[in-house]
Amino acid sequence: MVGLTRPADLPSGRLQADISAFFLYDSIMSLNRSKGAKFDRDAPAYTLAEAARYARLPVATLRSWVLGRRYPTAEGHAEFPPLIRPASRRPPWLSFSNLIEAHVLRSLRTEHGVPVKALRSALAYSEKALGIDRLLLRPELRADAGKVFLDRYGELIDLTASGQLAMRRLLEEHLKRIEWDSSRFPVRLYPFLSASAPSAERPIVIDPRIAFGRPVVVSKGIATSTIAERVDAGESVADIATDYDLAPSEIEQAVVYERAA
Repeated sequence: MVGLTRPADLPSGRLQADISAFFLYDSIMSLNRSKGAKFDRDAPAYTLAEAARYARLPVATLRSWVLGRRYPTAEGHAEFPPLIRPASRRPPWLSFSNLIEAHVLRSLRTEHGVPVKALRSALAYSEKALGIDRLLLRPELRADAGKVFLDRYGELIDLTASGQLAMRRLLEEHLKRIEWDSSRFPVRLYPFLSASAPSAERPIVIDPRIAFGRPVVVSKGIATSTIAERVDAGESVADIATDYDLAPSEIEQAVVYERAA
């Protein structure tokens, strides 16, 4: 099964969770196919842990973005609402659209360490001003809509001119990793190989129509998890490359992606 970790590497509880996740997603996809439906980009597809790995985020950070979080105040406690509307809250499951939203948010939140409140306020302001729902999913972020959002965001967190320029560049780099269809909705995500050393290379893709939306090598559609498992089992890079008709560098990139997650 694509995407499942080998039993020898996992406690039984974790293995059972992986198996349950796989079959739940498989049943959703089977139902859609039986109805002759196209893939639903908003259908539950990823656990929090999976989505956090693919978006290169700490699980706790993504959890707070998806489910909200309580925080202490002088009067006791308060809660901030989530930034992302998950496909399912109980249990928490994210869709491909949610994965895209997390990817875009990562360029703003993790690189600048600004309050979630400022992000929410800037998003609400921009969506209302522009008349665009779920702005984080829209290709308009690459043009005027992105300028409106970032200008408002910069005002709220009092960024310097150089800070705003850096933030704009980071957002642009993240948006380049997304592919939209003719309906202006995201259909592919090319994740960064490593969170610590992002590059312009795009050897890995996450496409909800391929391998149940799990990361695959772009050229052949081979799951990165499958490649990493074979390397861990002691097979040589050269042999695996020959089996899949891939370049050795593609095998190495798949392993780097899996182990950096």
